[in-house]
Amino acid sequence: MSLYGMMRTSVSGMSALAGRLATVADNIANTSTFGYKRASLEFETQVLDNRAGGYNSGSVSTAVRREVSQQGSLRATTSATDLAISGTGFFIVQDPAGDYYLTRAGSFLVNAEGYLVNSSGQTVLGYDLSSLGTTGVANGFAGLSPIAVGLLELQTEPTTAASMTVNLPSEAAVAALLPSANVANAEYSGKTSMVVYDNLGKERFIDFYFTKTAAETWEVTAFDASEAGTPDAFPYASGPLATETLEFDATTGSLLSTSATDMTLTVPGGASMTVDFSGASQLGVDYTVLAADANGSAPGAVERVEIGDDGTVYGIYENGFVRSLYQLAVAKVPSPDNLRALSGNNFSVTIASGDVLVGRAGSQGYGTISSGALEESNVDMATELTIMIEAQRSYAANSKVFQTGSDLMDVLVNLKR
Repeated sequence: MSLYGMMRTSVSGMSALAGRLATVADNIANTSTFGYKRASLEFETQVLDNRAGGYNSGSVSTAVRREVSQQGSLRATTSATDLAISGTGFFIVQDPAGDYYLTRAGSFLVNAEGYLVNSSGQTVLGYDLSSLGTTGVANGFAGLSPIAVGLLELQTEPTTAASMTVNLPSEAAVAALLPSANVANAEYSGKTSMVVYDNLGKERFIDFYFTKTAAETWEVTAFDASEAGTPDAFPYASGPLATETLEFDATTGSLLSTSATDMTLTVPGGASMTVDFSGASQLGVDYTVLAADANGSAPGAVERVEIGDDGTVYGIYENGFVRSLYQLAVAKVPSPDNLRALSGNNFSVTIASGDVLVGRAGSQGYGTISSGALEESNVDMATELTIMIEAQRSYAANSKVFQTGSDLMDVLVNLKR
């Protein structure tokens, strides 16, 4: 065994222990950093060839490990754009240069341009549901776009579907002049108006007339209410928007299986709309509207944003309309502990981590998203302080070995004197 070898071994030990103390310092400094993953330094022996009768001391090498797969506890916040993933997965963010990163730190907010960004100013990515839908690209970042919740002002939704549940009086008389003829003094047993929205979000009123044309047979006729000379006055300026016939069972009062159950018409200035009458009945009571509903909305600004467990970003508008806007993308890799840690609580893919897969939160193999929560650091202060004491003692012991070797070298040199 050489004295120089002994000294080199102790130096490698001190260097390795200094690295371990560096990880302890980093971990303690980031105890309150959301999304931070604990770092540790693992020691590996470096053994030299030892022949009989002698021993050559080797050294120690180190390898950095990140406990990326270890879940941190969740802390509730008051911001709906603070997000945390429970289980497997990472948020995907992009910097101004166009580079993609993975992160568990979900402290997001809307910047001045209306984009959802993290504390480093990187944009959060997802799928635009208005273009790509909920189906994303599994094996890469293609199709992802910045989530721009602040730019969705004055959105409108034209009416495309409606439903009306009515009871038609079984004892009503058969009419002689039908509303579908659009003539003066047209007869009907019931009338209901429904508000719908055109392509510009303007309110439009549709008048529905129910008229008995034969035993157990009724005609439903729709008109543009704005074309009526006076309320309930025929004729309208133009003919009906649509006409349909409903046929009922004389015994049960419900619609026959062969009867039409809906009506399709075009909203003035708007889209094609289907009105569902499948819940209509013909019973021995007066004309009654039991329920009426239509989709669509008037123009309104986004009042707030809410995010579901599956990462769907919903816009809540001032007019009460709720619209799904984006789907947050969630990424995973086969070996998350081998991801490369970067500044800003980010990670990048390495050969050891494996290729990235992109999916939806809550689906098979992906964790769920909690809105109004953040994932805390997975550092345990007591563990770090214990490691620090152990490393300090070991460092001191290695320094003693080096000092002993130095003293022995002095003895060896002084033999010649």
